[in-house]
Amino acid sequence: MPIRILIVAALVSLTASAATASQEVRVAVASNFIAPMRLIKKDFEASTSFKVSLSFASSGKLYAQIHNGAPYDLFLSADSTKPARLVKEGLAINSSLFTYALGTLVLWSSDENLLSGKHEALAQNTFNKLAIANPKLAPYGAAAMQVLQQLGLSEAVQHKIVKGENIAQAYQYVSSGNAQLGFVAYSQIKAAKDPNRGSIWIVPETLYNAIQQDAVLLTSGKNKPAAKKLLEYLQSTAARTLIKQSGYSVE
Repeated sequence: MPIRILIVAALVSLTASAATASQEVRVAVASNFIAPMRLIKKDFEASTSFKVSLSFASSGKLYAQIHNGAPYDLFLSADSTKPARLVKEGLAINSSLFTYALGTLVLWSSDENLLSGKHEALAQNTFNKLAIANPKLAPYGAAAMQVLQQLGLSEAVQHKIVKGENIAQAYQYVSSGNAQLGFVAYSQIKAAKDPNRGSIWIVPETLYNAIQQDAVLLTSGKNKPAAKKLLEYLQSTAARTLIKQSGYSVE
């Protein structure tokens, strides 16, 4: 094959690859937001020509990945501090920063009789294990520790705490029966195949700092139409309605 044809073919391939990349938005999403983000992805792709690639992990792990050069375009954290920190570090766009959801913490058991809207089982220390997300990486885990401190139970239950890398793993510990109790996101209960399974105590908001979940456009995505369009869609009435239906509040 003539060299000229090979060069033209290579240029066409590179152009096509660049076009495909500009049509896709890569999103780093906190683990508590898995279910609603998958629904948002479905609706967004159905109403636009763009594609969405999702990566889920704890907010702390995603922050570290972004800081180390991971090629994400948007970051949906489970707190407000990490997106703000990325802005200060020059890795995110300040004007794009906004709160997409306010999370609710619940204490959950797969045993339908253990809680019944109250937290006596936690106070009485009659359970085998208490699952929480790693408080150093996950905002919901940090909130769980605040609740225990407010209730004066930190020392009493310390030896029974099992830490998941993220809130999804904490939920799995309880769902599988490895832990009788666990602090999880209310949205996880709403998204379950059987949302009425087990028993829950919705933790009063006075016992932990507000779980303000912020989204931000990363500098790597600032020139990508797909990233800007998804950020815009996240603030739409359709997305906000879906987020509320998933167990969150919105500002």
